Amino acid sequence: MPKVVINTKYCKGCGLCVAFCPKGVLAMSASISPRGINPAEVVDEKACIGCLNCTMVCPDAAIEIFEVEAARKQ
Repeated sequence: MPKVVINTKYCKGCGLCVAFCPKGVLAMSASISPRGINPAEVVDEKACIGCLNCTMVCPDAAIEIFEVEAARKQ
């Protein structure tokens, strides 16, 4: 299961990640960061397919995707 992490310290709110996400995992935040911009935010992490589109189009490398193993049911 992919875990999406957005570093709002680096995000400049360009919206490229939102535009290129095929599953609608990301959106632009309604809140304003200390830098005065609306950063991207994760709105539906469970829909993430780990395609890495967001990481590839982000001009500031503000997004990382980690693979997290789901807890196994026994």
